[in-house]
Amino acid sequence: MSFLAVSKVSKSFGGPAIVDAVDLSVERGAFFALLGPSGCGKTTLLRMIAGFETPDSGTITIDGAVMNAVPPNLRPTNMVFQSYAIFPHLNVFDNIAYGLRKLRLPGDELRRRVEAMLATVRLEGLGGRAADQLSGGQRQRVALARALVRQPKVLLLDEPLGALDKRLRETMQIELRAIQRKVGITFLLVTHDQEEALSLSDRVAVMSGGRILQIASPRELYERPNCREVADFIGEINFFHATVKGMSDGNVTVNAGLLGIVTLPSANVAPSITAGDHILLAIRPEHIRVGGQGVAGEIVTATFLGERSHFHVKIAGRTELVAVSGQAPSGKDVMLAFPAEKLIAVPTL
Repeated sequence: MSFLAVSKVSKSFGGPAIVDAVDLSVERGAFFALLGPSGCGKTTLLRMIAGFETPDSGTITIDGAVMNAVPPNLRPTNMVFQSYAIFPHLNVFDNIAYGLRKLRLPGDELRRRVEAMLATVRLEGLGGRAADQLSGGQRQRVALARALVRQPKVLLLDEPLGALDKRLRETMQIELRAIQRKVGITFLLVTHDQEEALSLSDRVAVMSGGRILQIASPRELYERPNCREVADFIGEINFFHATVKGMSDGNVTVNAGLLGIVTLPSANVAPSITAGDHILLAIRPEHIRVGGQGVAGEIVTATFLGERSHFHVKIAGRTELVAVSGQAPSGKDVMLAFPAEKLIAVPTL
């Protein structure tokens, strides 16, 4: 049995379903992310797991116990918000100790646990500092420490790094992953940031329109998306219309129009695709080879990004520009090759 299980959970607020018959399974000690655009239902699902919203139907189970009728304060969960929600009138120590005081722990035990958590989040020696004297990153670490000090079975994180600037957010991503590995608690993260989800998580569920489109490891989502929406949402990608000509011996042959007849491994083909289907072939910008034999094109725009360039190429017979990431040639004319092993076949819808 999964440690955290969501079974056929739905929720609406008087209109179309915000969360629509979602199934979700998270293993103990995992770092799991719910990824999707604003309004896809991910935060509503998180709030139902926390107990702040009640499912219209379905079951939520944590460590074998059904949570549907359990109030938020009695669930083995705690939550970290984007706004930090730390108490401005309390110092760092008292913010972290706030939840423990309700447990009426002996003073030496309370201090031991708070000091240990200060060390875990790298805030040693700052227990006496006032909340308004903290940087954004320090406030986020205090919020994490306060949520973790009561040792919940599941830590729920609702866009926890969204209020930080880019550099600090990247630093906190590294720290958040390190903290999760150190404490060993199951983390469930909600985010709309693809890079954040892929860099932090063991597994990711991509949501859209209240439903889960795909659950997979970050690498599998990036390299083997099961539909156009997932492929398009997880980083930049190019699409080419094609038709499946045949399927045999672990390979799939397609007529890809501008790209010619291409044979690709069946592992690169979405399971729902069959012979005769009109499909899309997708390829990431960094997987397109520049130079040699291939399709002729002309560079329209180019952006220098240090060790590589990102450029867009116009090829004859195609309206959309082709995005390429790599070493740009000195001139505008370029030949592009599309390796069959890097092409991904997904349904058109």
